[in-house]
Amino acid sequence: MSKVAVVFWSGTGNTEVMANAVAEGAKAAGADVSVYGPSDFGSGKASEFDGIAFGCPAMGAEVLEEDEFEPMFADVEGALSGRTIALFGSYGWGDGQWMRDWEDRCRAAGAVLAVESVMANEAPDDETLESCRALGQALA
Repeated sequence: MSKVAVVFWSGTGNTEVMANAVAEGAKAAGADVSVYGPSDFGSGKASEFDGIAFGCPAMGAEVLEEDEFEPMFADVEGALSGRTIALFGSYGWGDGQWMRDWEDRCRAAGAVLAVESVMANEAPDDETLESCRALGQALA
């Protein structure tokens, strides 16, 4: 059984709904799933999991949430080399540049993106939630 972590931050609840769908998909594929907020996850935990899904909405000028999620992710970034990960999140403006920047950052750290990242414009619709479940299955 693979071990999957779902690590997310959500301000409005949209990314939380997506995180729950990711966890559902991984569990349905037989994975042992743990869900964390950014204050409960760090570089020391990364090696405990076969796959990690990170979720964060776009904030400000299309950046990761700066007070909780960004510090955690900066800590974990050095432990991502060779790790299988996936990214998801929601946004309310822009064109998803924050996700492209985040993907580039993960690749530069040596992470392996298991599946195409999932983005929701505002609240996730049924199609987006199904993509989140598929993301979880791909990590499992």
